[in-house]
Amino acid sequence: MSFWQALRIGSSGLTAQRLRLDLISNNIANAQTTRTEKGGAYQRQEAVFMPETNNPVLPQAVAARRADLGSLQGGVRVAEITTDAGAGPRVYDPTHPDADAQGYVNYPNVDIVVEMTNMLSATRSYEANLSSIEAVKRMALKALEIGR
Repeated sequence: MSFWQALRIGSSGLTAQRLRLDLISNNIANAQTTRTEKGGAYQRQEAVFMPETNNPVLPQAVAARRADLGSLQGGVRVAEITTDAGAGPRVYDPTHPDADAQGYVNYPNVDIVVEMTNMLSATRSYEANLSSIEAVKRMALKALEIGR
């Protein structure tokens, strides 16, 4: 693995985890949003990651046979951003402006505890990618120092 490839792998991890943190922050910010532009309560979002490959067919091949990883470039990319279609809690509050005819309000399907746990996980993953970049940098500097 080259110096530049190692930096690219770490950089792709930083980018992916930053997007994940942005989505988690958006979920937390909208945890009480009962009306969106599309109508209805906010639906939480998640990023789906996938390995970067030279071969677009490899994800299916990896799922079928995990031993063939020769065409992996390394790194990660965001394959898609999914919306969780699960229902959030229904709360009886006839005074709420978004209450239905029976007086119930549909709240977002955002669980703050789950989002905070995901945020800690994303932060740790971001820090791990940053540490790998720092390690590559230190190794490159040591190699230059040895070459003098």
